[in-house]
Parts: sequence; C-alpha cells; structure tokens
Amino acid sequence: MTDVCLCFEVHQPLRLRRDFFWGGSPMRRIEPEQIFDFYFDDPENRRIFDRVAEKCYLPANQVILEEIERHQDSDRPFKAAYSFSGVFLDQAERYNPEVLDSFARLVETGMVEVLEQTYHHSLASLYEDGKEFSEQVRMHRERIWDVFGTRPRIFENTELLYDDRIARIVEGMGYAGIFAEGVVAHPNHVYRPEGCERISLLLRDYQITDDMGFRFSARWWNEYPLTAEKYASWIAAKPGDCVNIFCDYETFGEHQWADTGIFEFLRYLPSEILRWGHLRFATPSDVVENNPALQTLSVPRTTSWADIERDTSCWLGNALQWACYSYHRRLEGPIKESKDRGLMEVWRILGLSDHLYYAFTHGGAPGEVHNYFSPYGSPYDAAVTFFAVLADLHHRVKTWVVAAEDPFLFSIGIDQFTGDVVWGPKGLAEAFERVGTDSLEYHARRGDLSTWARESLADAALAEGIEAAEGLRGDALRAALLEAATEAVRRAGPIQEEGGGTGESFTGGCPAAFGRDGAMEAIDRSGRTRR
Repeated sequence: MTDVCLCFEVHQPLRLRRDFFWGGSPMRRIEPEQIFDFYFDDPENRRIFDRVAEKCYLPANQVILEEIERHQDSDRPFKAAYSFSGVFLDQAERYNPEVLDSFARLVETGMVEVLEQTYHHSLASLYEDGKEFSEQVRMHRERIWDVFGTRPRIFENTELLYDDRIARIVEGMGYAGIFAEGVVAHPNHVYRPEGCERISLLLRDYQITDDMGFRFSARWWNEYPLTAEKYASWIAAKPGDCVNIFCDYETFGEHQWADTGIFEFLRYLPSEILRWGHLRFATPSDVVENNPALQTLSVPRTTSWADIERDTSCWLGNALQWACYSYHRRLEGPIKESKDRGLMEVWRILGLSDHLYYAFTHGGAPGEVHNYFSPYGSPYDAAVTFFAVLADLHHRVKTWVVAAEDPFLFSIGIDQFTGDVVWGPKGLAEAFERVGTDSLEYHARRGDLSTWARESLADAALAEGIEAAEGLRGDALRAALLEAATEAVRRAGPIQEEGGGTGESFTGGCPAAFGRDGAMEAIDRSGRTRR
C-alpha cells in the first residue's frame, strides 16, 4: 500500500502599520500599553482574517468534515493533517472564534493530526544556540494542548526549514518525525536524518503539491484543467512508499478562488484517490509507523519550500533582509534579560518570517509571488517599515530597560567563551551566581568587568564596586561581585524587576502596561490571547 499524506499549513501574519515610518511615528512619545497598536495594524489584520475565513477556512473545513464523515466507516478512511502557527490560533480566537471551533470539530473526528511548529512562524531554528527555537516550540505545544487537547508527534518547521542540525534539535525534543522539502532526495520514501537515532524524515512531494497549489487555475498549463480524477491517477503512478502533499491551506478559496472549481476538486479528491486499491490516506504519524527508513540522509545546508532556490534566500537573500534580521537578533539579549513579557511578545511577533519575506527584491516569478502576499507597494517600503519599527523598539528598550551598548561575554581565556552573556545589572547579578570561579577570576585580573560597567553600561558606581572586588579570589570574589551587582539592580528600581515592574510603574515613573497583569492586558488588546 502507498500512503497518501495530505497536510496543510495554516498561518496568518500580524502586519505592521504600513505608514509607520512615513507617517512620522518612530520615537514618538507613547505609553507602554500603546505599543501593540503603535506597531501593528489591528484593523487590517482583522479585515484580512475575516476575508480569508469566509473564502477559505470555513468552506474548506466544511468540505473536509463532510469527506471525513463520508468515508468514516471505510477500511480506508479519509485522513488529513494541519500545522497551525500560534499567531494564527490567537487571531482566530480573537477575530473569529467560529473558525477555531470548525478546526476543533475536525480534530475531534480522530481523522486529523495536528503537527508542531514554532509558535511565531519564525526563523528561530537558524539561531546558533537553539534556545529561542526550543522555547517557541514549547509555547506552541502548550497552545495546541489548550486548543485541541492533543500532543503533536510530528514537526513541521517554518516553511519547511530543515538541515541536519535542526533535525537533531527536534529529535532531542522527543518528536517522531520531521518534514523537509523533497529536493534533498526521492520524496516518496521515509529517511533517517544524519546524526539521529529515532526521528524519521518525511519529504514533501513538491511537484505534485505545486500542481494543485500553484498551477490549478493556470490556463497556460498543458494539463489544465486539473481534475480530481487526473490528480489521483498521478498519485497512483508514483513509485515508493508514500506521497506527502503539503500546501498552504489558503490554496482553497484564497489563492485559488472558488470560481476556479477548487472546492469541487477538494470534495471529489478523496473518492478518486480511494478508487485505486493500492492507495490509502495516512497521517504523518501513520507514515512514520508504516514505513521504516530507507536510508540515512545528510542535509548539511538549510533547505526550505520557498521559491525556486528552496533555501533561506527568500528571507535572507539581500542586504536589506540581513540588516533587519541582524537588528532583530541584537535586541533579543536585552529584552530577554529584562524578563518583561510584553516586550518579549512584541519582539517575537517581529520575528515572524513574513516581515523579511516582504523585503525580497529579486524579480521574476518568485518576485511576483512575494508581491502577491505583501501588503506593501514595494520590498523597499517593507524593509523601511520593518527597520523603522525595530529601531523604535530599540529606542523603547533603551528607555525602559537598563542595558549596555554592547553585551559582556564571559570567558576563561582569549577566545574561550563560556556562553554566558549579560546586558545589564540584573543579568550580571544572575551571572555572578552561576558563572564558574575561573571565569570570574580571569576577568577580575584583567579588569574587564569594571571597564565594561563604566564604558558600555555607563554605571560608574557599579564599576567602582567591581573594582573594589578585583583583588579577591574564590568565593570571596563571587560574594563581592554579587553584592555590587545587586546594589546596581536596587539603584535601577522597578525598571529591573521581573515582569517590567511592580504593577504600579513600568519604568522611570511611566504607567504600567507590561507588568505581570498589564502585559497580558496589552496583549489581549492587540490580538494575543490570555493563556
């Protein structure tokens, strides 16, 4: 039997205000609780979500549900799988709960598998240390449990970003399978990723997926019109163990409008596939369980399902994109060290891959696809807007959080970094409790910490406190350094308290918005949901 695995990615970005830069918004005085509406175009995001819900989500879900029920008593039932981004689920809950209910009904049939991905549909898997990637996956796992009451077993990274390193990280998180684009090997078999022992690698059959996703309504195509019967015959002729069809769910009704016949195609596809005795529908977990790995497969360079190149170039292919990506990464340290959940959520939403996707400047067919999805008039407008928002966030961080110009990297010798990085007094105090004595003594002998406190952090009092401890060693040194850092945190006041303040103030006398409760209230108003 050949397993036919039908998977859908469901994602809607949170779009920035297109006039943010040209309208003169950067650096404007705002209260902390205004930051979401200041950056993100909530009315436009709602309008687009409601439009896609009406054109795609609700009618497509109805077709899928009817076909599941039609074949539920068959020995070869109809099955499918969905990969929802966390930001999609949040928008559905806020803008149109009926959409979320309709997806829940599909999952409740037992014939729909829910896949894992990053909460914010981000490029976090490309970050060197893997910590932010793992955290976003954990957030997604919790959200899926809250909404659907299920624990995903199969991982689908953002736009199928994949390489050997990502596979090892995902295996370490306990998943049974991971998807990649079918350019790396014959897509109709199951593989074992290089360096992994348990996780299976599933490959998307991009040719037959794109026949439906991109060419369905193309009148220039020599196979037009594409019928369910014809499509099923192509699947039946595929050699191998499985056929993994993985497309954007918005293919149905949004990218391919209803008047193209796409819903009729979807309605008849299950029956046409099941006319072939050697075909059966399978979820990704079924495919992993039914088919042992054909061989070990090494993918050292990152691949994706994006554009012709099928790599990372659609997000990181030009200097504009790299500048925005690097700027966003640079803000991670001070924002995380602040432990302010509101700023953290803003930063993560700005990490949506879509913001970089819109700044793609190459022409040709890929450029047309990028322009189709982009809310901007040009990729340059997209880059200007995104960079302006990042610069404004940087301004807020510098205003609301005590952070140095450059981080301090702990080491035990030249080019022997420990991996501990701090940006301000709070992070320094935490580091003094965990960093090894050999590293503390190394920096004390050289005067590195006091120099950094004075020149980069601009805290002369902290620098003097550290200098007073530099002649000590061992536990005495650690205790003296910790005392100096703790005093610096105390001087900073509520600005350095966990959660962004006491709930009475955020920073420096500003009204609270991102304290323990204020963060969730601001998030609620801007499209995130209370969890």
